[in-house]
Amino acid sequence: MPAVLDTADTFQKRHIGPSEEEVKSMLDTLGLNSLDELIHKTVPAAILSSDNQNIGEVLSEFSLIRKLKEIAGKNIVFRSYLGQGYNAAILPPVILRNILENPGWYTQYTPYQAEISQGRLEALLNFQTMVADLTGFKLANASLLDESTAAAEAMIMFYNMCGTNRKNQFFVADSCHIQTIEVLKTRSEPLGIQLVIGPYKSFKFTEKVFGSILQYPAADGAIEDYTDFCRQAHEYNSFVAAAADLISLTLLKPPEEFGADAALGSTQRFGIPMGYGGPHAAYFTVSDIFKRKLPGRIIGISKDNQGNRALRMALQTREQHIRREKATSNICTSQVLLAIMAGAYAVYHGPQGLRAIAERIHGFTKALARLILLKGHELVHEDIFDTLRIHLKNISPADIRKAALRKHINLRYFKDGTIGVSLDETVTWQDLLDLAQIFGLESSEIKKELETLTAGYTGKMKRKSLYLTHSVFNAYHSETDMMRYLHRLETRDLALNSSMIPLGSCTMKLNAVSVMLPVSWPEFSDLHPFIPPDQALGYKQIIDELSAWLCNITGLKTCSMMPNSGAQGEYTGLLTIRAFHKDRGNANRNICLIPASAHGTNPASAIMAGMKVVVVKCDQLGNIDLEDLKARTKQHGRDLAAMMITYPSTHGVFEESFKDISKIVHQAGGQVYVDGANLNALVGLARLGELGADVCHINLHKTFAIPHGGGGPGMGPITAAEHLAPFLPGHPVVKTGGEKASSAVSGAPFGSAGILPISWAYISLLGSKGLKLSTQTAILNANYMAEVLKDQYPVLYSGKRGMIAHEFIIDLRPFKKSAGITEEDVAKRLMDYGFHAPTMSFPVPGTLMIEPTESESKSELDRFCQALLLIRAEISAIETGEMDKSDNLLKNAPHTAAFVTTTQWDHPYSRETAAFPAPWLKEHKYWPVVSRIDNAYGDRNLVCTCTF
Repeated sequence: MPAVLDTADTFQKRHIGPSEEEVKSMLDTLGLNSLDELIHKTVPAAILSSDNQNIGEVLSEFSLIRKLKEIAGKNIVFRSYLGQGYNAAILPPVILRNILENPGWYTQYTPYQAEISQGRLEALLNFQTMVADLTGFKLANASLLDESTAAAEAMIMFYNMCGTNRKNQFFVADSCHIQTIEVLKTRSEPLGIQLVIGPYKSFKFTEKVFGSILQYPAADGAIEDYTDFCRQAHEYNSFVAAAADLISLTLLKPPEEFGADAALGSTQRFGIPMGYGGPHAAYFTVSDIFKRKLPGRIIGISKDNQGNRALRMALQTREQHIRREKATSNICTSQVLLAIMAGAYAVYHGPQGLRAIAERIHGFTKALARLILLKGHELVHEDIFDTLRIHLKNISPADIRKAALRKHINLRYFKDGTIGVSLDETVTWQDLLDLAQIFGLESSEIKKELETLTAGYTGKMKRKSLYLTHSVFNAYHSETDMMRYLHRLETRDLALNSSMIPLGSCTMKLNAVSVMLPVSWPEFSDLHPFIPPDQALGYKQIIDELSAWLCNITGLKTCSMMPNSGAQGEYTGLLTIRAFHKDRGNANRNICLIPASAHGTNPASAIMAGMKVVVVKCDQLGNIDLEDLKARTKQHGRDLAAMMITYPSTHGVFEESFKDISKIVHQAGGQVYVDGANLNALVGLARLGELGADVCHINLHKTFAIPHGGGGPGMGPITAAEHLAPFLPGHPVVKTGGEKASSAVSGAPFGSAGILPISWAYISLLGSKGLKLSTQTAILNANYMAEVLKDQYPVLYSGKRGMIAHEFIIDLRPFKKSAGITEEDVAKRLMDYGFHAPTMSFPVPGTLMIEPTESESKSELDRFCQALLLIRAEISAIETGEMDKSDNLLKNAPHTAAFVTTTQWDHPYSRETAAFPAPWLKEHKYWPVVSRIDNAYGDRNLVCTCTF
């Protein structure tokens, strides 16, 4: 095609921040002539790939939407009444537009900086309160990844509470969802936990049983009274978890009231689309004795230094990445955006609205049950909420299937010939007629039969206790009020739509509107994960093409999309290595070497995979110490399973010796696992497979533009070498994995498939050249900022030629001695300048790690650098005695509007300097709504539900 006909408005120009002129200016600052020169000076020659990547045709944004519509058309949206933990739901448009499709919500980062995260923290507190009220417990976390992995977290929490090797059995009711049972198998085996799976009614407790899990209602719809089971468990000092359908708890007795110790499940029914399996926020709630063992993050109420109520993440020392090899879980992110949406659903509908939804679902289920009986069929269970299991009479399952498919309806077909039907809030009168006709009824029979149908649940487990009595669930039921409430919360947070978020190791890049659009299209959002494969051919194309591209980018041969977070990807990669060794008769290989600089989820994942962690030293330049590595491989060679490497290193350096490290590990019989957290510095420049990697996980929510959503959703697919392909994880319902596939690592076969179109679109828009240029620009932006800041803030690590990778660490430790200023003080003062702080105290205490990404323009980089330089001048004023050591701009930061407008002002600096320390703030000012938060107070007085 002639060049004159090429589109001029490419996504590359929209995504990459610096213009050609700005790139030249930054290169001049670095004393370089081109991006190629920058890369050859920064990346070791042995690392660079000589082979060009082949991603395919680059699409314009206009062409992308047209192609995505074509692909979406290959997905057939049937009415799916399959249940099994996934149900169609109605997302209120006010939540769709104001949260899911709003960058003020989906581009937020994890709320480590609580003062600029108050809106999302309040939304998560609403979520926790909703969960606690409905389940009957007092303590809930702020979400987990999915119901199946939440069940696994409960098992491990119970196991750790017992503290004895005598108790090593965990009972799983066979009425639990099949995918949950599979994930429990996966998570139990490496830890030596013995699963006992069977009917709960015939199970007999022994002293070996530390815990159990029950489904409520059961996977086939039965509602059981588990009171006696829980009593028996407690007689044997054993714990019970209930995997409960949250919407049913508006009508059914909550788990705490029948004796459970914990409850867990999915909040997908609270307005979240099925998305072919995710993302969906799991919930997890416990009795008080587990408060320091509860997995995941907890939002708690504290106060700021002005005495005002303020929210924060409570008990942060529980964070698994802080605990490293002592961690009991590798939880890092969760499903914050989806938890916020689910909590908002409860706020919008309120207790009466939720109950009405549940009663309507139950009413349609009772109506269908009556019609089924009228036709002579039989019900396996009479006490039900939304699911029927039907014994057919005078008709075969094959005939039912044919009749259902003619009406574009999916039903569940059990192996024993019974039929399952699970209803949801989208069901209409016409849907009921269609279902009844599938089972042989005529329209004329239906209306008359239902004239005497009674409302409400009347079974043995009827709920009597109140829930959602707090004012927040009873105030915002009009769209006007709800819109304003959500906007008010949004303005209490700082997100990418306000300024750059320069977090080291977290890659907060542009989440373009064009790549986000398909997430809410019904052809992608309304598919059940267990539908027949021929109804999801559009998803198959997305998954196959994205898998091929990720393999191409990493230089590895095969891919699994099942892990639904980066940490899950780590775990899956290590399980794949473990299975490979066991298959070769080397079950003894259980040592995992991990550099001292690694992110804490690395050792946590290794422990979960049944491995023993051995730490490898880093030298003074931040590189892996090769001599120590050789000593460790010699010491543990016979038992070496793997080494985990982050590349570029967590210190922000391209280590010269990657190939040497791989060779040393391989010679000892181990496998090389690469943590893909820093892949944004490699795409288009180097392939990990060519460097000796055997498996790596990829953070799609970092490198490939899925937004962070305030702490999730994420996706962590793995790519692996050909010899590991047979061991990729399988799924009990949908075929995935290799011929020797391990059991599932998450509930859905392709993880959070609903967000995969984002990364597919991102890669399609950039293509090979655009991806490479993005990487080059990310490295340029980081080196430019390091050059601008280095005279005032020492850069801690750099490569042999004085360059850093895509991120860098500045050393603030000298300021503690010279001025009494810590990295936290600088982080809080940055809020007054309208910026989120870089990563604090990781991987080196007393430092800040900065990553600008390729999306930020030179003007934004300069603005952030200017803020840091102005703060350095403020520190100098303390060092010289011009400013007081305790009453100064940094120690009092952040300065709220209420703080600077008080009648009395007795601080040794002006109100203007406090609030408007830089000229750009006169044009637009982000105001933190609370002052510095008292962390210790919140931990000493733990309150994790709405009390105000």
